[in-house]
Amino acid sequence: MGKRSVYLETKDPIIKFALLDQILNLARANALWPMTFGLACCAIEMMAAAMAKFDIARFGCEIFRASPRQADVMIVSGTVTKKMAPLLKTLYDQMPEPKWVIAMGNCAISGGPFVFEDQYNLIEGVDLLVPVDVYVPGCPPRPEALLEGFLKLEEKLTGTRRFPTPEAKW
Repeated sequence: MGKRSVYLETKDPIIKFALLDQILNLARANALWPMTFGLACCAIEMMAAAMAKFDIARFGCEIFRASPRQADVMIVSGTVTKKMAPLLKTLYDQMPEPKWVIAMGNCAISGGPFVFEDQYNLIEGVDLLVPVDVYVPGCPPRPEALLEGFLKLEEKLTGTRRFPTPEAKW
């Protein structure tokens, strides 16, 4: 009796599913549909990212959806209050899987300049409500920072950076 090769015992469907997962993640990374959810001044910068000067459409993210059932990325841009928290959680729960969250601005990340002793109406970070995948710091962050946040999310999905490459010289 000859020795059996370990490679013959591997199952083909597992390999095919891994390849299918890579293809699906590449498709998801190049067609992210963000949900319109602006809470404060960061929302103006989020809207500016869709203008021709910054052109978020280059990255496949130009379709801002008004319905959570059609979106796969929630951009929380601005101050989250305790009155808004249940609504944010409901919208997040209505989004189909897989879904991602970008916290845009210092107020969404940590409460921003509104955090002080005995404050009663502020959520000090949206990550206390929903899991956050990418943080975009700034007060308010520039549209270029949001584009970088989308590139980081794409990198998280595919494992590689599409643009710009690290060795690119500006």
